[in-house]
Amino acid sequence: MLSDTLKTTIRKIHKHVADNLSDYRPRSSQNYLVAEIAKTLAGEYHKKQRICVIEAGTGTGKSLAYCLGALPLALAQKKKLIISTATVALQEQLISKELPFFKKHSGLDFKFDLVKGRQRYICAHKLHNAVNGDSQTQMEFMPTLSSPLSVMETKCLQQLYDAYTNKKWQGDRDSWADTIPDRVWGLIACDKHACQRQMKAHQTCPFQLARQRLMQMDVLVINHSLLLADLDLGGGKILPEPDNSIYVIDEAHHLAHITRDFSSAAATIKGTIDWLDKLTKFSGKMAKVLVGQKAIGQNFKLCDSINDTNKDLKVVRDILDNADFNYSKDDTYRFEHGEIPESLHTKAKDISEATLDALRCLNKMHDTLVQDVSDGDIKPYVADPILGESGHYINRLEQLNKLWYSYATKGEGTPHARWIKRLEYKNHHDHLLSDCPIEVGYYLKDKLWRQCAGAVLCSATLTALGSFDHFAYESGLTKEEGVKYLKVPSPFDYPNQATLHIPTSHIEPTDKEFSDHLAKVLPDHLNTQHANLVLFASYWQMDHVVKALRAKNLDILVQGEMSREALLKQHTKNIDAGKGSILFGTQSLSEGLDLPGKYLENLVITKIPFAVPTSPIEEAQAEFVQSKGGNPFLSITVPDAAKKLVQSCGRLLRKENDQGRITILDRRLITKRYGKAMLDTLPPFKRQIDY
Repeated sequence: MLSDTLKTTIRKIHKHVADNLSDYRPRSSQNYLVAEIAKTLAGEYHKKQRICVIEAGTGTGKSLAYCLGALPLALAQKKKLIISTATVALQEQLISKELPFFKKHSGLDFKFDLVKGRQRYICAHKLHNAVNGDSQTQMEFMPTLSSPLSVMETKCLQQLYDAYTNKKWQGDRDSWADTIPDRVWGLIACDKHACQRQMKAHQTCPFQLARQRLMQMDVLVINHSLLLADLDLGGGKILPEPDNSIYVIDEAHHLAHITRDFSSAAATIKGTIDWLDKLTKFSGKMAKVLVGQKAIGQNFKLCDSINDTNKDLKVVRDILDNADFNYSKDDTYRFEHGEIPESLHTKAKDISEATLDALRCLNKMHDTLVQDVSDGDIKPYVADPILGESGHYINRLEQLNKLWYSYATKGEGTPHARWIKRLEYKNHHDHLLSDCPIEVGYYLKDKLWRQCAGAVLCSATLTALGSFDHFAYESGLTKEEGVKYLKVPSPFDYPNQATLHIPTSHIEPTDKEFSDHLAKVLPDHLNTQHANLVLFASYWQMDHVVKALRAKNLDILVQGEMSREALLKQHTKNIDAGKGSILFGTQSLSEGLDLPGKYLENLVITKIPFAVPTSPIEEAQAEFVQSKGGNPFLSITVPDAAKKLVQSCGRLLRKENDQGRITILDRRLITKRYGKAMLDTLPPFKRQIDY
């Protein structure tokens, strides 16, 4: 239960913070959010499962609300508060603006920090060896480096080394002012296999120092990928233990999709055979360095497992070469219902077992080398490059085993999408095999919701067609006890701030003539003296319209023709100069784009953002829903499109004094039954419907 003391504390903090916010306005919706978050996390709705799901409209102040509702409680319960986001932009906002302000004016004494993955930091030993070794040493040090570094790359490496050794740089990629080439970063980046905390020489590495700071923090800001990486290891390996943590999952509408990507696996056939041959040679080199006799035995076992794997992979290669698969235009073949042929299934079992044996052997050799260094039998400078290379192969073996284990089990218990892509090269061909779970709710349920001390999931778009059902299902919260669902409207005065216009059209967006129709009518809906954003459902359609309008001498800024940052910089520059600006973009500009006030006054959405189920995963999802007697268009496609449409419309009004107009050029919002349901989910703009 929420104690009276804690209630009083939260009210005092709220007042302190409000008094110091220049544009603060009391909002009943925000007060309601704070109270409900605190009650949920205090166990007032369910003693064990303390989870609330919040859809909070733009301008609600949800980050302040979850800081007020969750942080005092986390500190009182001696729990860590972990805030996970999907975008770097929100992380930066929390770390540089929201949390410093909250700490300064709340009166709470807490420490916070941004937590990044290991791969964002250098390994000090790798950096030293890369700079002080010759090009051949570099090539041996990084097995994926196919040629020595260029003059420019070598210069960059030296600059990084000088800055780090002179303590002018902390050793993380994000704080380096210039871009670090991937080849350079790949040579010096920290990885879990080479970076050994128990070895004295590694205890002062940037990553280890960051991890030491982490344990002293009260609030950790992370991204969804890092959260999933920790859960995949069992929880509490990278981050604090889930049962000692309260999670705030901001931008929660991305969580299921990122979880699905994280759970997928892929591997080629010929490419795998080639790198396994290289692993055989490497293991011989590694065995010579190791001190104990056991290592020699492990090396023999490893080589036997690799030979078995390669024999079976060659059989698979022959099966695929001779199979009568009906490949699509992009050389992809999807197995219906994820069911693979029996001949492939039999080999999958053998490959799964052989790769697991190889993985065990290589892990034992790796651990033996770490122990030899700890015992002083092998010098760190000898071991480091070998540990780095063995770590690289361990990662590859883990992925390989993940793929073939799933093919061997046929994903029993959960539906999977499985497909093959034919790869054509100049002198040879290959096959890329992929596997991805269609549903990941069970994973989040087992690994996160039933383990954590509490969770707050929030976003501006969690409902679809007015219901949380779709989100709850895909994120594993359906039928879970104690989950509190809240929908808090935006404080914006939508009818007086914006008009939603749907002009008449006699052409269906699915017709071939629709692109020409857009090019013809768009100029009528643009205001060349002000800021315009036009959103398209596809790059192809956007390019088609751009060519037609530029032929009419319209000056257009187009996504893809320059970086997003440069594009927005030019757009704001045009508006500041009083020129007006027309910005064209696709669906990726419908989220996370913040153009307040005069920087966006006219928004045009050309088409309902339906996802075309062309990817194997989307096709498999639709097939699975159909097999259960459902309608994939109504249960997947329409809810997803409705959420995206809300996000797109959300670009216009960013602050309470913004004004503007939204035009949607898709007649299906009026002519189709699902269109009315989509319209009803949009904010209550003043409507101008010409039908």
